[in-house]
Amino acid sequence: MNREIKNPAPDLKSIDIMGSICVMNFAAFDLNLLRVFDAMMRERSVTRAGEQIGLSQPAVSAALQRLRDLLDDKLFVRVGNDMVPTPRAETLAPGIRDALQGLERLLVAERRFDPSRLERTFTLMGADFFGTLFVPPLMRELNRHSRGIGLRFLDSAAGDVERMLKDDAIDMALEREFAPPEFVSYSHLFNSPFKIVIRADHPAIAGLKPGKTLSLDTFCALDWAIRSVDGSMNGWTDAALANMGRKRRVVLAVPTFHAVVASVKGGDIAAAIPEQFASSIGVAEGLRVLDVPFDGPTPELRLYWHARRTPDPAHAWLREQITALCGMFRN
Repeated sequence: MNREIKNPAPDLKSIDIMGSICVMNFAAFDLNLLRVFDAMMRERSVTRAGEQIGLSQPAVSAALQRLRDLLDDKLFVRVGNDMVPTPRAETLAPGIRDALQGLERLLVAERRFDPSRLERTFTLMGADFFGTLFVPPLMRELNRHSRGIGLRFLDSAAGDVERMLKDDAIDMALEREFAPPEFVSYSHLFNSPFKIVIRADHPAIAGLKPGKTLSLDTFCALDWAIRSVDGSMNGWTDAALANMGRKRRVVLAVPTFHAVVASVKGGDIAAAIPEQFASSIGVAEGLRVLDVPFDGPTPELRLYWHARRTPDPAHAWLREQITALCGMFRN
């Protein structure tokens, strides 16, 4: 049963903080700065605060500096790895939190989004990893809410994420971590470590017992295939090996993970692909899945969108559905 959402009486702490802002010329004050302040209070980190509200680290730093200038206080000072709030920030924090929550309640009460009435086609972009493992269950979930929702999925090779978002060619992109410009917002989806896939009868793993993996020497001696949208013949593995003074031989670069798996299945080559794809498609194709025999970076997958789309109710709802459904990829 739906309950009517009423506008609560303003909190005295909220009045205090808004009064402080009025002294500085409220008409010229950017209320987004309060979101940055609130995120900093929760996270104690410029990077983590940015991730929480979908801003880049430079954008958060710039907003924090504006707040410092406006309020004539450092607000947060670095102590070890944390940004610790000053006494002035601690005093302001409850009022700012209450003010933001009051605004959120007001907006939610005025704009109720009903996904069952949605008739809209969304365009997403990402690797065939998502096209294969994620889009089918996402479409089922969306159609459970409304048969009027359509989904168009473009391969990562279709174009540059920043340009595609700026040109409104796509609504969102599901991509590996990168440093976006200020107009691109993002949120964390999941981490995706790599696993080795290799033909079960490959001579290099003859006699290799379950639970064991390749030695580093064997790893480097193999021929390798990689997924490469731009045709480059190296990837994260090569950078990690170079840090150890080692290298491998990449003999094949193809634009999709499906092509990688097919090439491994039909040849004497190996590949390092996302764990989720290896355990699903790789296993289905009869390949053996092994751990990488050295420590390397674990790619982070993110959802990216243009900041101007953040307040769009339908867009926000879809972002929530995508984030929730990506829980199946989280360890």
